Amino acid sequence: MARSVWRGTIGFGMVTIPIRLYVATEPHTTSFRQLCREHLTPVQLRRWCPGGDHEVSYADIVRGFEVSPDRYVVVEDSELDRLPLATARAIEIQEFVSDRGIEGGLYFRSAYYTEPEPAGLKAYRLLLQALRETNTAAVAKIALREREYLCTLRPVDNLLLLNTLYWPDEIRPIEEVQGRTAQVEVDPHELQMAKNLVQSLAEERFDPGRYRDQYHEALMRMVGAKVGSEGAAAAPEIETASRVMDLMEALQASVKAAKQQRAERGRATRKAGGRRKAARVG
Repeated sequence: MARSVWRGTIGFGMVTIPIRLYVATEPHTTSFRQLCREHLTPVQLRRWCPGGDHEVSYADIVRGFEVSPDRYVVVEDSELDRLPLATARAIEIQEFVSDRGIEGGLYFRSAYYTEPEPAGLKAYRLLLQALRETNTAAVAKIALREREYLCTLRPVDNLLLLNTLYWPDEIRPIEEVQGRTAQVEVDPHELQMAKNLVQSLAEERFDPGRYRDQYHEALMRMVGAKVGSEGAAAAPEIETASRVMDLMEALQASVKAAKQQRAERGRATRKAGGRRKAARVG
């Protein structure tokens, strides 16, 4: 059972909706321990106080805000809890915007599922449906993990998804990197071929189940081989182009390959469907 990371309310006009937040993502990153090469034992990183020349236990560590070089203001947990922030326990909706009006790829930080408490179920459902039928997202603020975030609420299936956002001053100006692309002229024939390639690879909807983390799979095979004393798996050979193609030729070849890939995928789907039908008949 998932554990909630925050409890509070959503303020929707004069309506208050008690909710819980749950982390919506669970990265499956592969972690390595740092070992001593000679003894193959985990390396210990000690918290060391250079002023007193001794190790410091976690219980004796406090937060310090550096106000000038080597001068700190100590901030206790209890003082953080008493900060006068309404967003510490309430998500007050500030405005509603078009669901497409926020550049998610640029502004979104983290995702959280919201779950209503029993007392707020009807109001929660009302807000969910109103956002869905108007194609809008709610913009609000929330305090999480010792800082305040801008956030959005939008319907996903039968829940409201909360995304924390970067503040505007945390977004680097696009002018820092877009200078080169603005000076390139596009050939109309190459553009049409690029559009054909896009259409050849287009799907009706995004299905993440079509993709696999091949790096993680290869790493686990290598680790398994080492555990079984079979040696590490060799890295696959990377095919390199035998000659340099111009842009138009590369696009034409890509379109042809994409059509072939789609046809093969369609045959595999039909074949799998035939096997399932035969199994049902049997």
